[in-house]
Amino acid sequence: MEPVSIREVAALAGVSPGTVSNVLNRPEKVAASTRERVERAVRELGFVRHGSASSLRAGHTRTIGLSVIDIGNPFFTDIAAGVEETASELGYAVILSSSAGDRSKEERNLLVLAEQRVRGVLITPCGEDTAALDRVRERGINVVLIGRPALRPDQCSVTVNDVTGGFLAVTHLLERGARRIAYVSGPLTIPQCQDRLEGARRAVRQAGLDPAATLSELTMPAMNARSGQQAAEKLLASLPDAVFCANDLLALGLLRVLLQAGVRVPGDVALIGYNDIEFAAASAVSLSSVRQATHRLGRIATQLLLDECDNPGGHAHQQITFQPELVVRESTGS
Repeated sequence: MEPVSIREVAALAGVSPGTVSNVLNRPEKVAASTRERVERAVRELGFVRHGSASSLRAGHTRTIGLSVIDIGNPFFTDIAAGVEETASELGYAVILSSSAGDRSKEERNLLVLAEQRVRGVLITPCGEDTAALDRVRERGINVVLIGRPALRPDQCSVTVNDVTGGFLAVTHLLERGARRIAYVSGPLTIPQCQDRLEGARRAVRQAGLDPAATLSELTMPAMNARSGQQAAEKLLASLPDAVFCANDLLALGLLRVLLQAGVRVPGDVALIGYNDIEFAAASAVSLSSVRQATHRLGRIATQLLLDECDNPGGHAHQQITFQPELVVRESTGS
């Protein structure tokens, strides 16, 4: 069978071939009733557009890239869900990649996304160096940062104030009487880990205490439950009053080992995580955490990116920062 052409779709829908092209490539510019007629004709005729040819003409595809640090972390999974949902509503597909916190892998992923002619990239960078992102932008690909504020006025970002989050967590621990607090995090080259530590130090200083005497730091190679378990084994030799973990996966892994060792949480050690993933409330001892609006982060970042892609003349760059929320549960004596 000969492939169905755009002209045949246009004839069945009673519109011009240009209108069919707009429905396929810029659906937001077509009235809903017209778009429905064209989409119905596409289904009836079984039309399939030649994606590679259309992307060569346009210089890009109707896809965007999403690069996160760890797709196994429910925090990033929730962000990805918000991104995919919004992109789909606006007629785009999403190519997902994970850097695993490795800058060289992140750079390779960005190169692949550029080769795939993505329209734009959403990224949670794994470090402070922006050289790889600058090279992507030089190719004409828009970039929006998630989880890290943009340092330049001509770029969008959507993030959460992690310094405030760290401050909320440690202030809560201090208010319940903790005076020896361990901060367990992933590599401090990850900006979020560093910001949460800075917030923790501010809380200690505001309480009139010495951060060096009150707050110890335990840096793990990864931010997953396994690293949390390893951290707990190190802490068992000299238990602190409380532990603040840079994410919930670390906290949940740590909690498991503490309970297995007969440590009472929060009776012997208070414990608080970060991100408030779904499993936090369902753990053996429900976990106090610092909540971030992850799904909303993904949605708004995608809206900003696609507005910049589809409306370059009228787009206004924004650096949006949300405030986190403390969620108190059993692990800190709710």
